[in-house]
Amino acid sequence: MNDERTYIVTYDIANSRRWRRVFKTMNGFGEWLQLSVFQCRLSRRRRAELETELREIIKTGEDHVLVIDIGPTDKTDLAVESIGKTFSRIERQAIVV
Repeated sequence: MNDERTYIVTYDIANSRRWRRVFKTMNGFGEWLQLSVFQCRLSRRRRAELETELREIIKTGEDHVLVIDIGPTDKTDLAVESIGKTFSRIERQAIVV
C-alpha cells in the first residue's frame, strides 16, 4: 500500500541565509512551484525527515513554515489553477536509496 501523501510547503524566512538553506533543503524533498512554495510527495518517514531538517535551520519566533497536507497521493486529485506560468503535477517516481 502506498503511504505517500501530497503536501504543499510554504515558508517565510526572516534571514536570507536561512532562506537559502531552507530552499536547498526543500529541493531535496519536492518540486519548486514558485518563490517559497513547494509541492511534495512524501512517505511518513520522508515527512519526518523534512520536519527534522527544517527545525534545525529555522529560528522559532522569526521564521514560519506551513506544511499543508493535501491527502493520499493515490486518492487525491490535486486541483490547482495556474494563472501565468504552467503548473505541473509531480508524477510518482521510484526512489533508489
